[in-house]
Amino acid sequence: MKIISVHEGVVPISSSIRNAWIDFSSMDCSIVAVVSDVMRDGEPVVGYGFNSNGRYSAGDILRRRVIPRLLDADPDSLLAEDGQLDPTRAWDVVMRNEKPGGHGERSVAVGVLDMALFDLASKIADKPLYRWLSERHGDSDPDDSVFVYAAGGYYAPGKTLSDLQDEMRGFLDQGYRVVKMKIGGADLAEDLRRIEAVLEVLDGDGSRLAVDVNGRFDLPTALAYGAAIEPYGLFWYEEVGDPLDYRLNATLSEHYRGPIATGENLFSLQDARNLIRYGGMRPDRDYIQVDPALSYGLTEYLRVQDMLAQHGWSSRRCIPHGGHQFSLHIAAALKLGGNESYPGEFQPTGGFADGAVVENSRVGLTETPGIGFEQKAAFYKVLRELHN
Repeated sequence: MKIISVHEGVVPISSSIRNAWIDFSSMDCSIVAVVSDVMRDGEPVVGYGFNSNGRYSAGDILRRRVIPRLLDADPDSLLAEDGQLDPTRAWDVVMRNEKPGGHGERSVAVGVLDMALFDLASKIADKPLYRWLSERHGDSDPDDSVFVYAAGGYYAPGKTLSDLQDEMRGFLDQGYRVVKMKIGGADLAEDLRRIEAVLEVLDGDGSRLAVDVNGRFDLPTALAYGAAIEPYGLFWYEEVGDPLDYRLNATLSEHYRGPIATGENLFSLQDARNLIRYGGMRPDRDYIQVDPALSYGLTEYLRVQDMLAQHGWSSRRCIPHGGHQFSLHIAAALKLGGNESYPGEFQPTGGFADGAVVENSRVGLTETPGIGFEQKAAFYKVLRELHN
C-alpha cells in the first residue's frame, strides 16, 4: 500500500450563534483527502479527515510541515507487521522534528491527517472504523449504539426564552433525552431564567440538562454560579474556567457536588494528565471531554485512554467534544460514555450519517467501510471535489 497524493482545503462552518466566549460567524475548518494506490471498483481508496468545530483551519501547518513529511516517508515505514497501513506509525512520521509542547494549532493539523489515515486504513480493510478499531485497540466487542446528547442553547440575536424552549422541544422530538445549553454569556440572573425555562420543557428534571460555560469564568464567578445551580441537579457543569487553570477546577470540585465536565480544549496527553493530577477531577462522577480530532488525532487519544485507565478512570467517563461521525465510531469501539451531537449546526462537517435516527438519546453506527462520510451526501460532495 502506498499513498499517492494528499489534498488539503478549507470549508466554512460559520453560524450566527455564540457562546460565552466566541461567535461562529467566521468559523471554518480544514479538510484533507489521502489518496492510496489501492483500487476498488475502478477508483482509488481515499481517506478523509477534518477538524472539529471551535478551532479554525490549520492549512499552513498541513501544507508546510505535516503533509510533506507523510509524502516523503518511506512507504514501508507507514505499515504494520501485516503489511497494512498503520496510522500510529504515520503519526510518528508527521511529528518528526517537532519540539515538545506548543500544543494548539499543530495538534489540529495532525489530527486532521490522522483522521484521514484511520478512515483510509479501515476502508482498505473493508470494515467500518468502529469494528476495525475495536479489533486492534479494544476488546473486539464494540457497542452497537452510542449515547448522544443534543448541544444547543446558544445565544443568538433576538433569541427569546420561548425560542430557547422551542429549540429544546425540537431536540426532544428528534429523539434526544439529554440536552445542553450555553451559560456565562449573560449575567447570573438571566442565565438562571434561561435554565429554568429549559427545565420547564424537561418536566423539571435537571439530570437531563447540561450547562456549558466555554471557559469564561474566574473562580469567584464559577463558585457563585455553582452555588446557584447545584440545587437543580444538572447532568453536568462544563468547562467552567480556562482549560489550563487546574487549580480553579480543583477548587470548584471541592465546593460543587454535582458532575463537572471539561477537557475539550486540552490537546495532548500531557495536558490531559495534568488535568487528572491537578484538576480535582472525580472519577465517580465527572466527565473527560478530550476531542480526538483536535488533540493530535486518535493516535494520541489512545494514549490518553491508557493514562486514564492507569489512574483508575473508566472509559465510560469519557464523552468527547465534537458531535461528528469520527468520535461516534471511537465511542463505540472504545466503549466511551457517549458522544456530543449538534443537530443542524456546523454543517456540512457536523452530525452523523444522513438518515441516522436517535432513539432515547442513542444512535447506531453505519456499516459503511471507514468513518462513513460517504453517507453524508453534502459533505461527501465537498470531500470528493478535493481530489477529483
